[in-house]
Amino acid sequence: MSKNSSRIAKLLSKIVCCRLAYELYIYGPNKLVTELCRGTAALKVGHGRALPPVKFPRDYITSDVALTAATPFPFVTVPQARKMFSSLLESARNSPFRGPLSTVNCEPAIASTEGAMAAATAVPQEDSCEFGSPKYFALCGLGGVLSCGITHTAVVPLDLVKCRLQVDPDKYKNVVNGFKVSVREEGMRGLAKGWAPTFIGYSMQGLCKFGFYEVFKVLYSGLLDEESAYTYRTGVYLAASASAEFIADIALSPMEAAKVRIQTMPGFASTLREAWPKMVQNEGYGTFYKGLVPLWGRQIPYTMMKFACFEKTLELLYKFVVPKPRDQCSKGEQLVVTFAAGYIAGVFCAIVSHPADTVVSKLNQDKTATVGSIIGKLGMAGVWKGLGPRIVMIGTLTALQWFIYDAVKVWLRMPRPPPAEMPESMRKRLEAEEAAKSK
Repeated sequence: MSKNSSRIAKLLSKIVCCRLAYELYIYGPNKLVTELCRGTAALKVGHGRALPPVKFPRDYITSDVALTAATPFPFVTVPQARKMFSSLLESARNSPFRGPLSTVNCEPAIASTEGAMAAATAVPQEDSCEFGSPKYFALCGLGGVLSCGITHTAVVPLDLVKCRLQVDPDKYKNVVNGFKVSVREEGMRGLAKGWAPTFIGYSMQGLCKFGFYEVFKVLYSGLLDEESAYTYRTGVYLAASASAEFIADIALSPMEAAKVRIQTMPGFASTLREAWPKMVQNEGYGTFYKGLVPLWGRQIPYTMMKFACFEKTLELLYKFVVPKPRDQCSKGEQLVVTFAAGYIAGVFCAIVSHPADTVVSKLNQDKTATVGSIIGKLGMAGVWKGLGPRIVMIGTLTALQWFIYDAVKVWLRMPRPPPAEMPESMRKRLEAEEAAKSK
């Protein structure tokens, strides 16, 4: 057979297969088999040209003899024909559509779908890692990168206005005025100043903050017995978060210094690539850690409040507000509770850390200033300047951070221990003590 003949034969074979599929759709599988056996189902190709009708007994519809007879081209082997007819017939039989004008029968599909859903529900998904394992801590760090990096970058415009309110209250009277003046001088694009050091710095901070918090929480809890760990759990939260933030701020400090310079010193630099070499050339690498101690003063109390308040608020919400136990709540409901607890914690975080935040902004703006000189110049009222926008920013920020962090845990199928519960041994002991007192 020549090449052209072979190509034509293959094309005709494809047309026949397509036509057979169409006949299956029109007649339905049962009727088509009957019509094929009777030789009354004509397969047409080209300009209405009919192929010779295929006649073979019903019992041999899938036999080698029948398939050989039903194969119009010699190069289509019996196994290929068997596979073609079997797959087409099976697909047609399983289809809920018997014909274009017939009634749709969807019961088998629904039943199979319900069965699959029931099977999926009956077999719970396993955790992707073991609680307290190195993989668990690494994934917690990844969750911290996403939660802190994304949220802090999203509120850069508000953070820019807040910093300008702190360092130049005479020019920027309030939040609304701060936005108006900033847009008038630099345009809408100017509100994004400092986004690069914000994203990089707070991503590194989130990695250390959330990752090391989980590490230290497990470590410090392991140093105590079960009952003591429950009784002094707030102390464990405070110690673990303080330890984690101490490390996280070392990673954050260089980018925080660059961010404040970009946002509060007009004409200094517009991008991180421009600001970094200028700071190194003019002041050396030590300038990046000049504000580290005040940063610790701002971030450590903030983080201690953020984690301890969140843990306690979450515990109280499930105990007194949520109408059903946590294990009966869906993943979505649990994430809503997480967001609410995070927002409440964020409000307290903003109040506790605001004075130190003002001092850090002033230090990074004025390279000759000291903590004492700034407090003396601003006074007690001055260090609280910009608290309103900071409460809105930090409250929303903290809520979103906890929401994203918990959502990452759900997405990665990580272990998510419930809020702390009283150990059974402790509960029985307290009940025995109460019973003894009542006697």
